[in-house]
Amino acid sequence: MQERDESKTGRVGLEPVKLIEPNLERDGSLAEALRARRTVREFSDEALSPQTLSDLLWAACGINRLNGPFGVIGRTAASASNSQEVDVYVARSEGTYRYDPAPHSLVPVAAGDFRRFALGARQGAGGANAPVRLVYVAEIGKLERTAGFDEPGLHDPEVQKSYYYVDTGLIAGNVYLFAALRGLAAWFHNCDRTALSEKLGLSDGQRPLFGQTVGYPRRTGP
Repeated sequence: MQERDESKTGRVGLEPVKLIEPNLERDGSLAEALRARRTVREFSDEALSPQTLSDLLWAACGINRLNGPFGVIGRTAASASNSQEVDVYVARSEGTYRYDPAPHSLVPVAAGDFRRFALGARQGAGGANAPVRLVYVAEIGKLERTAGFDEPGLHDPEVQKSYYYVDTGLIAGNVYLFAALRGLAAWFHNCDRTALSEKLGLSDGQRPLFGQTVGYPRRTGP
């Protein structure tokens, strides 16, 4: 399997983004988040603040403990045998980045606005200019090389599929709850997998799965 080449960072015309320290202390209760959770498909083009973007990505799958299962760091979202095989890509107007939880940073992947490819062709135009569109990408090799319990299913393509679909849903659920607490709109949807694989230079072992748009709800009326 082709390994990710971090050396290409300087060649895509984007600089790495060191996210500021996440701060979720001001947020409400889990009960409030569950009551407010919903899908909203109409978005403002208002940018997310650096603090909100930082908090969003940490809530999605950031590091919440250094001593997680099998001696590997723990994340806010569970994964099969703590393989952490689903990466979160962040599509913005200037380019697409990969969220790296360890330094809490955005690693440049590709310059250019690819947000439209993170929305399936049949999803409609809702949120076309939303500031952030997340793309969930499974890296199959992480399941096969997990430091956790190495069950046979981790090497079976059909079982792998069930794992990375579930693990994607766990991350997306975190995003929904975060959005509910912050008064943001969120929408989990399909994506153009073929186009994203090409535009983001993904390897054969990387599978774009779904997108999730996050932003402020579009205001209507006076």
